[in-house]
Amino acid sequence: MIETIKLIAGILILLGAFLFLASTFGVIRLPDVYTRNHAASKSTTLGAISILIGTCIYFYAQHGHFNSRLILAIFFILLTAPVAGHLISRAAYNTNVKLWKNSSEDDLEKARMAKRKE
Repeated sequence: MIETIKLIAGILILLGAFLFLASTFGVIRLPDVYTRNHAASKSTTLGAISILIGTCIYFYAQHGHFNSRLILAIFFILLTAPVAGHLISRAAYNTNVKLWKNSSEDDLEKARMAKRKE
């Protein structure tokens, strides 16, 4: 039973490492700040949470030690990473960083134009 739990923990840790790697490629390869920010915030958040859950499971199964700090770290990452990603994108938009030339729509500009007409 413990070997199965260790295998699950190892898979979660490897999944987290893969998500970090995917995030790195996304930041390098994507064309503008908005898509890069999306890649960095989404997959990095999932990768960090996956690694922390795998670590928590491993130490609980192997040593019988439950670390509440890991659960708090998961909570704070879930709370802060999406907000930080949103604020970075909003700051880029408000400082007139241009969208990628092949972007099809700018929904925020449409909303601002509608608000100005009122």
